[in-house]
Amino acid sequence: MKVLVTGANGFIGSAVVEALSHRDDCEPLLALRHEPAAVPPHRYAVKGNLSPDTDWRDALQGCSAVVHCAARVHVMDDPEADPLAAFRRANVDGTLNLGRQAAQAGVSRFVFISSIKVNGEQTTCDTPFTGEDEPAPSDPYGISKLEAERGLLALAEETGMEVVIIRPPLVYGPGVKANFESLMRWLSKGVPLPLGAIHNRRSLVARANLVDLIVTCIDHPAAANQVFLAGDGEDLSTTELLHRLGRALGIPARLLPVPAGLLEAGAALLGKRAVAQRLCGSLRVDIGKARQRLGWQPPVSVDDALQETARAFLAARQLPSTQDVTS
Repeated sequence: MKVLVTGANGFIGSAVVEALSHRDDCEPLLALRHEPAAVPPHRYAVKGNLSPDTDWRDALQGCSAVVHCAARVHVMDDPEADPLAAFRRANVDGTLNLGRQAAQAGVSRFVFISSIKVNGEQTTCDTPFTGEDEPAPSDPYGISKLEAERGLLALAEETGMEVVIIRPPLVYGPGVKANFESLMRWLSKGVPLPLGAIHNRRSLVARANLVDLIVTCIDHPAAANQVFLAGDGEDLSTTELLHRLGRALGIPARLLPVPAGLLEAGAALLGKRAVAQRLCGSLRVDIGKARQRLGWQPPVSVDDALQETARAFLAARQLPSTQDVTS
């Protein structure tokens, strides 16, 4: 089975390629924006940008599945004058261009990595998001992902190509960047953080768990034309996450018990309301559909995934090898 993986040099795509390369029945084809200097001989690489006019025909020849990880990703301070137009060009027009060409090439299944932002930004502690909820995206990135989902499902009805949509929340793992890396940096320096009294519940997904779900969806009969939410199956408060991440780093988390309401008020005054919402608000996902329909279970526990993430972070910083990262 030949599988085209877009965004194959990205955080998620590279791990999908690695997982597929260990399957005897798979031949991963890498779609890269910038081809690396050397590609292992057992892999095949093509260069391609996610745009409305990219010609994917050569790459799609003989492919039975596409795993579409490439995207214009969400950023906190978007420099674009019209962010929604920029997101639509890549995430909607670029995705549907690839989807149409995949259907014409006879691809039988298209796995689209979407985002939990399609559901919305926040839940209550008691009511998680599901794949059957009415979508409620609130930013240009989430809107573009929803429009791409709808376009792909319409294409599935029109052409018969099966589409699978996966919406992950925050993804972490070795090499993670952005806010998760910042948390590890602050913890490793022993910086006191005012996050010791946050009683929210948030779902995360380890990259290893997300990749396992993606690979399952490539050829599972019951995945066709379905929407699945991804997660670790264990929801944590921000305070609990920091304590467990500190243990993985071998450094006790220094957390000050500042009330969440006070944090949110201060963040609003500083123009950082969105940051405070992510730290103090709840966002839970229900992965029951994947469990019931696919028989899927997250193969990696939260603590094991945090330890693997911490080991990679410490190795990159070249901290002393005596640092205990498994306690």
